[in-house]
Amino acid sequence: MSDDRLIVALDVPNVVQGLDLAGRIGDAVSFYKIGLGMLTGGGLALANELKQEHGKRIFLDMKFFDIGATVEAAVRGIAHYDLDFLTVHGDPHVVRAAKEGAAGSNLKILAVTILTSLDRQDLDNAMIKDGDIPDLVVERAGRAFDAGADGVIASPQESGLIRALPESQGRLIVTPGVRPAGTDLGDQKRVTTPGEAIANGSDHIVVGRPIWRADDPRQAALDVIAEFNPDAATQLAQR
Repeated sequence: MSDDRLIVALDVPNVVQGLDLAGRIGDAVSFYKIGLGMLTGGGLALANELKQEHGKRIFLDMKFFDIGATVEAAVRGIAHYDLDFLTVHGDPHVVRAAKEGAAGSNLKILAVTILTSLDRQDLDNAMIKDGDIPDLVVERAGRAFDAGADGVIASPQESGLIRALPESQGRLIVTPGVRPAGTDLGDQKRVTTPGEAIANGSDHIVVGRPIWRADDPRQAALDVIAEFNPDAATQLAQR
């Protein structure tokens, strides 16, 4: 069984390519993320097939943000798919509404703190209040936990700070912005390696392009796992 701390982002255009990629990776990965870019390409159908037919865990990355009633209704609909994780923006009213929509299901609501592709200049352009990004991320995480979030999305540079919060006990920290050593950062700005992210307190890391763009996606996934669980990577490579 793969180490499900690695979540692979299926950032491909449609169901056919998503299934092909998952098939090439095989048993090296047990947890996949499907995001907005796949929504019009059959993302929900892909999520359902990978979950029900292939036994994979699914993180649906929709980053919902709207008035409470709309968020609650949207999450209630998603909850029928029996998926694992769903993202919403970390504003407390959004988190509370999402938790209402997920009531009675096993769907975990993850609150986005500050996107890992943003830096302080981006926040200034968006008129976000002054302050260092790590401080703002920790503040938003604490408020999201208080609103009932099952976990938060934050860069691996901030996961240790969030883990130090008393409110984080029993909650999840999921970190995008993870890049294996020597790979292109792409549009990510606040990054660490997989091993550093796990050591900092992340429960799960999300890796996309370094895996799905690789000539051998399965081996690329194993290389990531090897950075924090070399024994598991070796056993999977021998299958």
